[in-house]
Amino acid sequence: MATTPNIDNKRYQGLIISIALFLSLIGALLAFTFYTSSLLERNTALIDQTNQVANSAQAVIKDLFDLDASYGEDTKSPHIQRVLERLEQNTSSITSTMAAIEQGGKVTNSDGDTYNLPKIDKNAQINIAAANEQWKALEPKIQVYLKDADNIMVPSADALTQAVEQAKTSSLLINDSLDNLTDDVFNSAEREATTIRLIQALGVVAIFAYFLIFVFFFVRRLRETDAEALAARRETQEIMETVNTGLFLLDKDLRIGQQHSRALNNIIGEEKLSGENFTNVLRGRISDKDLKTTQQFIEQLYNPRVKEKLVDSLNPLHKVMLHNTSGDKAQNNRFLDFKFSRVYDDKDIARILVNVNDVSDAVFLEQRLEKERSQNDMQIEMLTTILNVNPKIINEFIANTQMHIEKMNNILKNPGSSQYELEGKLKAIYREMHSLKGEASALKLHSFTKIASDAEDKLHALQNQGQLSGNDFLTLAVHLDDLLSLSNTIATLGERINRSAPATASTVNGLDDNFAQSGMSKKVVTESQEPNSLLSSIDVDGGQNIDLDSEETDDQLSFYKAFAKDIAERQGKQVELKSNTLTQADIPAHLEKPIKEISIQLLRNAVVHGIEAPSVRHSTGKAAVGTIDLEIKDNGSDFMLIVQDDGQGIDYDSIRAKLSKEGRFSTEEASQLSQSELLKQLFSSGFSTKEHADEDGGRGVGLDIIKAKVKDYDGKLNVNSEFGQMTQFVITLPKA
Repeated sequence: MATTPNIDNKRYQGLIISIALFLSLIGALLAFTFYTSSLLERNTALIDQTNQVANSAQAVIKDLFDLDASYGEDTKSPHIQRVLERLEQNTSSITSTMAAIEQGGKVTNSDGDTYNLPKIDKNAQINIAAANEQWKALEPKIQVYLKDADNIMVPSADALTQAVEQAKTSSLLINDSLDNLTDDVFNSAEREATTIRLIQALGVVAIFAYFLIFVFFFVRRLRETDAEALAARRETQEIMETVNTGLFLLDKDLRIGQQHSRALNNIIGEEKLSGENFTNVLRGRISDKDLKTTQQFIEQLYNPRVKEKLVDSLNPLHKVMLHNTSGDKAQNNRFLDFKFSRVYDDKDIARILVNVNDVSDAVFLEQRLEKERSQNDMQIEMLTTILNVNPKIINEFIANTQMHIEKMNNILKNPGSSQYELEGKLKAIYREMHSLKGEASALKLHSFTKIASDAEDKLHALQNQGQLSGNDFLTLAVHLDDLLSLSNTIATLGERINRSAPATASTVNGLDDNFAQSGMSKKVVTESQEPNSLLSSIDVDGGQNIDLDSEETDDQLSFYKAFAKDIAERQGKQVELKSNTLTQADIPAHLEKPIKEISIQLLRNAVVHGIEAPSVRHSTGKAAVGTIDLEIKDNGSDFMLIVQDDGQGIDYDSIRAKLSKEGRFSTEEASQLSQSELLKQLFSSGFSTKEHADEDGGRGVGLDIIKAKVKDYDGKLNVNSEFGQMTQFVITLPKA
């Protein structure tokens, strides 16, 4: 929207020419006035000089007569000396002045001002020539007398007599010529003054007339311009009142222009906007960060070196939420979309045009669609998990989730007055939440994992907060509700799938598997009591018993393998999980859950902290794919869970450095800790060697969960590690 200089010049060309001509006339008149003033001054000086010559000539003649009358008096007397000095001065003055008058030379008046005398006319030249002729006859004789006038040794009576006699002859002619010269100069000056006054009067009249014409022209043009401006303002006002978007201009000081669309007031929710600072209008309605970013963004818009398209991509007010500050509860927060465009004046950025639209409906619709999309994705994710995972594992997850939620809910309900009790609550909730996240991650239920991760972020912030209060735990209830809702959704989807599935050998008349199996057992017993020749002839001794539950344990191993592989992919690693004993282990029912939870945490720990990245493993001569062994052994009275990886092992120096960095120990104290003491710290709550936490680790909770589980079941925990080679965890849980 740049202006066109040519159009503007044509529009104001007549006005510019008129003003220039008017100023030229005034300048010419002023210049002529200065010239005439100088001329008048020179004429006045000429008249003064002619009068001075006449007065000086009379003084010379008078002094000659006085000296002639006083002849014989002492030449050294003050009287004679004064007359001689005056005679000499007047003689010199007459000579120089008459030459200046005749030739138009430079003279100095009695006040010390110097003038260049104007050229005199022909009549004045005749008069000055006649006077000069008589003076040239007198002046040499005066000079002869003055030469020896004050020398008593040289007689000067003859020279004085000759000068006096010549003065008697020339004085009348000199005076007449000078009088005529003065009259001529005066008359000439009068004529010139009359001409000058006439020219000045005509100039003033011309200027005044031109001024009237100029005013008339200007007023007419002003009326035309006002009419055009009024029409333009009306059109602009009609546009501003009609458009449904907010339009306004911003200057460099971030002030809103005087004109803006009527819709802007309704969109912004402010009555007075003209002349207001844009940041003040937004302050308190958007975040301070967005407000600061907006100021920087507009500054860059005014930077001509920055491309507008590049800056536009950084717009912080794209679909920004504008908070309601009016106190009217009926008015909700709205989403506004601000678009900024540069307005150019020639090549300079003059203003920023801002277009504001209320996009609340569109944003709410997007949010609703996104929520529905997320819910659909979540349900698809859950359906995929339900269809691909053993139903028993799903049921265990739902039961465990509800159990974890119930435990966390009970922990929240328990009062805690001291900081020690509140910190204990925090650690307990943290362990339960991390365990839940681990099981959800193993099933690739990312919705669960996301909610649990958000809750862990809140718990982590509380850990670093220092002072805790009961109110700090209130926000966790929202996460628990979300987790419970998701678990109920999975349960509902599972029930619907089961109801829609066709009846199989596992279901009899709608009864569950256990009840059906019980009925079938009774039927077999009844039939076996009756004699049967075919059955009685069959030898049931010998042969191989078929493990009917092997499918379940195979699914469990696949579950662990998929879990480890999923974590490895996120961490940029490659792993292979092996087990020779998991499918053969007969784990008691009361140990199934703790062994599963511990296995999940150990596998996560092995992948995240143990197994190196392929490039690192290659540099150390290892295979790119890391190996994790998960074994379960029954030694009679106990069950042993063994998880071993061929990774980097435990770096005790790194543990010492991290303990010092976190301020748990001084550098000296950390250096004196034994490996056993370092391992104890490794299993403490909130400690992790990982620099940055992510979905899979870095919170310092996984090993703490393992320690707590082993302790709950009166088990034992053994750790063996070789730096750069392996790490082995051995968990021993008693059967009874």
